[in-house]
Amino acid sequence: MRKGSSQKQPTTAELCINTIRTLSIDAVQKANSGHPGAPMGLAPAGYTLWTRVMKHNPKNPDWPDRDRFVLSGGHASMLLYSLLHLTGYELSLEEIENFRQWGSKTPGHPEYGHTPGVETTTGPLGQGFANAVGMAMAERHLAANFNRPGHEIVDHYTYVMCGDGDLMEGVASEAASLAGHLGLGKLICLYDDNGISIEGTTGIAFTENVAKRFDAYRWQVIKVKDGSDPDAIEKALLAAKSETKKPTLVMLKTHIAHGSPNKQDTADAHGSPLGEEEIELTKKALGWKSKQPFTIPKKALTTFRKCIKAGEKAEDRWKKAYQKYIKNYPDLAEGWVNALTRFIPRNWDKNLPRFLPEDGPLATRAASGKVLNAAAAIFPSMMGGSADLAPSNKTFIDGSPEFQKNSYDGRNIRFGVREFAMGAVMSGMFLHGGVRPYGGTFLVFADYVRPAIRVAALMKLPVIYVFTHDSVAVGEDGPTHQPVEHLASLRAIPNLTAIRPADATETAEAWRKAITMNDRPVALILSRQKLPILDAKQTARGVDQGAYILSNCKGRAQLLLIATGAEVHITLEAQQILAEKGVAARVINMPSWEIFEEQSEDIKKRILPPTLKNRIAVEAGISMGWERYVGPQGKVIGIDRFGASAPGGTVLQKYGFTADKIVATALEMLKK
Repeated sequence: MRKGSSQKQPTTAELCINTIRTLSIDAVQKANSGHPGAPMGLAPAGYTLWTRVMKHNPKNPDWPDRDRFVLSGGHASMLLYSLLHLTGYELSLEEIENFRQWGSKTPGHPEYGHTPGVETTTGPLGQGFANAVGMAMAERHLAANFNRPGHEIVDHYTYVMCGDGDLMEGVASEAASLAGHLGLGKLICLYDDNGISIEGTTGIAFTENVAKRFDAYRWQVIKVKDGSDPDAIEKALLAAKSETKKPTLVMLKTHIAHGSPNKQDTADAHGSPLGEEEIELTKKALGWKSKQPFTIPKKALTTFRKCIKAGEKAEDRWKKAYQKYIKNYPDLAEGWVNALTRFIPRNWDKNLPRFLPEDGPLATRAASGKVLNAAAAIFPSMMGGSADLAPSNKTFIDGSPEFQKNSYDGRNIRFGVREFAMGAVMSGMFLHGGVRPYGGTFLVFADYVRPAIRVAALMKLPVIYVFTHDSVAVGEDGPTHQPVEHLASLRAIPNLTAIRPADATETAEAWRKAITMNDRPVALILSRQKLPILDAKQTARGVDQGAYILSNCKGRAQLLLIATGAEVHITLEAQQILAEKGVAARVINMPSWEIFEEQSEDIKKRILPPTLKNRIAVEAGISMGWERYVGPQGKVIGIDRFGASAPGGTVLQKYGFTADKIVATALEMLKK
């Protein structure tokens, strides 16, 4: 008989652990969908962490100084849901019974903002691990800036549970490397080392020495030979907490589907219900007395619910300490509240840079750097950096130190060449609270960030991505570095707002829009090349509508010229040439499709009159999507192939991004 099948009277710990297991397998079975194996194997670790070690208050899931918990392997969601219900969070047994059903608070993978106590949306493996790194970074930054001797109002840990799948994903490697470099001593990872993946044993694809790998990352590594032993797990966690200079990986040797006579240690238990017959055998092997599903023994519930009183006491102690903090450091306390609430002062944007045509051409990436620094002076909570491209992205906050080991007060993060981790870390920092993160790279590398952007958009996190070098104008670096399909790819992500400003003034407006966004991420799409600065009277606040009439024509318009970003100025040149030929064209600047789509129908019709069907869109990217705005009679001057290696101006000319090409296209259209 397998381990865990003894019929002796269970201890309180065993009863609690088996309660987690049975709730999990019952919920998966009723839904006929889900992953029972991981919750069964991790139940002892979940019980130990949540009842003996972790600082949390089930009655106030948003308490600022709580420990954070991330279930990176989100497929094991029933472990988290069981813990939330049992310890007293606002998650009823009925919700457990409605696992994976329409409208329930127990979706297939944990979703931030949907279920009380869920700190982040997890499911795509590895991203939760990187989110946890971001949370730990935010904790260290806030502690460095707000704590004072004898007044530590920021003092908590970030715990993350992950499995083999998480550690196979590259994003976890990126994030683990960064965490080790930064010496995040309050980051603790519990690794479910069960040796099983969907296709079989991990031996078919994953045979590296994980312990040595993390040792090389500068992590402390602690091995627990019996991942079902609560006392051994507790001892390991306390040892992890005592290491202040390194993050810790606690390797738990566990059994997937622990206690199942026929499915323990098999891939069958990974993503499918055990089945009624196997559940009956499993409960018998675990010494479970009730045959009714969703049974919670009173003794187990009483033990779990002690977390409520313990959590309330911990929060009360913090509140008392915080009151002393307010008395001794009122200015710091005000800054702390402002950071947590994302307070925006009235008229905060009055000191943003003003750009004038006589200043001469300026790349929007350069304008962005000026605006970023002005905004950072107003918002101390802003911090971020770049994936090793800060000099090019202009993402450095002047006058602030770097965020480094033993220098956590700095606001400039050196993410290294780790685009995916940068995106996921940014999400974790925002989710922690108190920090408004941004991060930059070249637009072509948005592909590397995209999975993190998608999950951030799903969570409606107002993080800011700075994507520069936005077209084939990158030039000599050639097609590998010239974005073509990337802007369309970003526009395809629901709840992400992409803004491609035409000049420095619109860049300031784009930043203003991004900073005031509360329910979605924003991607700023910026040029490498210098662009003329337009008349601010025309461009100011145009971003607020997403599209607007930049330059009208005399008399009745014969056609619309629609452009974005760096292509706006050549479109204005084309308008002038057409006017000289007796053609009345109106120029529409459309910096953001998403913002434009939010406008009223009246505004949309005023900008794009339905009766005016002669339309040309000009954008140095793929034409896909523009048919929505040009209609069946319209034309798109775009790029539906990869770029080429040559000076940027040459590439633009060869690809038809000239005023003459726009004019020729317009005249041909009017002939027809």
